[in-house]
Amino acid sequence: MSRADDPDHKLAEAARTRRKRREIWEREGERSIARNLAMIGALGWTIVVPTLLGLFIGRWLDSAFASGLFWTLGLLVLGLALGCRLAWTRMHHE
Repeated sequence: MSRADDPDHKLAEAARTRRKRREIWEREGERSIARNLAMIGALGWTIVVPTLLGLFIGRWLDSAFASGLFWTLGLLVLGLALGCRLAWTRMHHE
């Protein structure tokens, strides 16, 4: 078993992460409601913008190549996946 798979190592790492977050919270205090709402809005736009770009580019390609909904659906799903990934990354960064 490698050190990364060791349960004691994972527990120690979780405790360090918790301690670090606690120190930040004690130093900076709790975020305001306005800041939390702003973060929710930013996360929403982070998902919506790539999804809409995929939709609009897909519609344009479908009209250019007369391909039905092939590009629209594909790029819509790709934009949604990209937006969710960006939101996930941003959420864990904060």
